[in-house]
Amino acid sequence: MAHTYLVSIKINERMYEISVSAFDILLDVLRRQGLTGAKPGCRNGDCGACTILMNGRPMKSCLVLAIEGEDSEITTIEGIGASPIQKAFVDHFAFQCGYCTPGFIMNIHGLLLQNPAPDKSIITEWLSSNICRCTGYKEIEEAVLLLNESWQFPEKNQ
Repeated sequence: MAHTYLVSIKINERMYEISVSAFDILLDVLRRQGLTGAKPGCRNGDCGACTILMNGRPMKSCLVLAIEGEDSEITTIEGIGASPIQKAFVDHFAFQCGYCTPGFIMNIHGLLLQNPAPDKSIITEWLSSNICRCTGYKEIEEAVLLLNESWQFPEKNQ
């Protein structure tokens, strides 16, 4: 039987005390808490479907050991609610099946926290860390470009 550790992780503004093994990945721990927006895709960091924010920065939760989440602030797609980014994706048909959409939205959320007015080349660079097999990236780029002209984050730490 593997040794377990009790970790304190702030997820979506709520403190969790979670028992984890040294080998548990954050993606699986989040999903065990009922936070299923981060999706298991490749499980090796290539697809970005599992992207979350860790201390305000996009991270692929399949590459983060749960124990590394100790004393961190994690934000999942469930934690940002109905954001303007989600509306922009809908308005610009920037998704098809939706499996990868939460990862894209979290990645863009992280980008806009760091750079509220990215140009097309920066958006393209950031989108390269997410893979979508259903659609092209043109609609996503357009959604983000139009979005950054029309809104600001209500708070810096969202």
